[in-house]
Amino acid sequence: MARRKVFLSFPQKLVSEPILWQIGQEFEIVTNIRGASITDEVAHLALLLEGEPEELDRAIGYLTERGVSVERLEDAET
Repeated sequence: MARRKVFLSFPQKLVSEPILWQIGQEFEIVTNIRGASITDEVAHLALLLEGEPEELDRAIGYLTERGVSVERLEDAET
């Protein structure tokens, strides 16, 4: 099991979409919101992701494909 800290930025067109719920359903990962700033124009989330490294990579790829900016902060200790 791996853990990654990431910072996500959602553009206005994605702010109201349930993307975190979708990645929790689509991929075998656990999401833990560590901080958030959300307005009608933009959303910024600090997130801790937990799962197998391959699933984390797939989930991050999915976010990027959807238009979410993903900044990988660090791997968290297991």
